[in-house]
Amino acid sequence: MKKIILAIVGLLIITSCEDVIDVDLNSVEPRLVIDASINWFKNSTGNEQHIKLSLVTSFFDETVPPANNAIVTITDSNNNIFNFLEDGNTGIYKTDTFIPVIDEIYTLNIVYDNETYIAQEQLKSVSEIDFVEQNDNGGFSGNDIELKAFYTDPVDEENYYLFEFISDLVLVPTLEVYEDRFTNGNQIFGFYTEEDLQSGDEVTIRNYGVSEEFYDFMFILLQQGSLENGGPFETQPATVRGNCINQTNPDNFPFGYFRLSEVDELVYTIN
Repeated sequence: MKKIILAIVGLLIITSCEDVIDVDLNSVEPRLVIDASINWFKNSTGNEQHIKLSLVTSFFDETVPPANNAIVTITDSNNNIFNFLEDGNTGIYKTDTFIPVIDEIYTLNIVYDNETYIAQEQLKSVSEIDFVEQNDNGGFSGNDIELKAFYTDPVDEENYYLFEFISDLVLVPTLEVYEDRFTNGNQIFGFYTEEDLQSGDEVTIRNYGVSEEFYDFMFILLQQGSLENGGPFETQPATVRGNCINQTNPDNFPFGYFRLSEVDELVYTIN
């Protein structure tokens, strides 16, 4: 009798392993994503700029649809209007007439699908990268290469920075944000490490001047996206909203941020 019961239980287990489990994921309505990063690289005119508009779709969609046929403008405090025109059907809107001015306040206006999106931000200056220091004995193993990109923070100013490290070894750049609350007027550094770096590899280092509001936005975003806070299936404590507001329908808020930065760039070759 016991053998018969065990055989039945075993058959049920084997049969249950063959069941197909359907994961019921909620579909989402397309929501506008605004990638409006105006970057004025030092020693350039800064006239050529672009803004990318796309749509949020379901998790397993393989393509990101562009947001086409939008009306995109940026206006400064002197009512100079810079028109951004779409490049084909890419969702990338370009201009070659932008005039960057440090500390100038700019207003972004986007009309898409009969709804108007507004954002306002100030163009922030940035310190130059003084030099890069390389450490070949970094990381937990003591064998990783570490880079410190030093810059001098201005005295008697509140400054906020976004560092971007770009390498061919990884698809996604490394981003870090810094503030000068405890380092005002000192020489400090942005930090980068990658275990697969080798002699001859190039790392593009960019330092962006950003506003306090963008610093807060990016700090939370980076915290939520870190490995310590879970992976892509981890429930995040809150939706991180940028500074773009849907004036027509506030409930249909966009993702993304309108940022204007002076940028210093240095390409470093690993020794």
